[in-house]
Amino acid sequence: MATVDVLKTLASEPRLHILQWMKQPSRHFTQQDGIDMVATGVCVKQVADKLGMTQSTASQYLAMLLQADLLIAERIGKYTYYRRNEAAIARFVEAMNREL
Repeated sequence: MATVDVLKTLASEPRLHILQWMKQPSRHFTQQDGIDMVATGVCVKQVADKLGMTQSTASQYLAMLLQADLLIAERIGKYTYYRRNEAAIARFVEAMNREL
């Protein structure tokens, strides 16, 4: 995804918060049964609860971050867990350093 498209995705305070919180998920979210939040991620419900919005809206925000390649999704049973895509975030930061 082009740098400008990633910037547009990050131009939303809730989406930016999601990325910030997921940097240290155990600090910002409640532990989930048997799920390593660092390795596996955080479920939509926890993101929605933290944002104080519906799961539908949180899912849309997560989908946008996923489309921008800033998150990785992993389906386990009936739940989808999201975690940061550190490699893609590093590439984005490098691109910003080159462009600015």
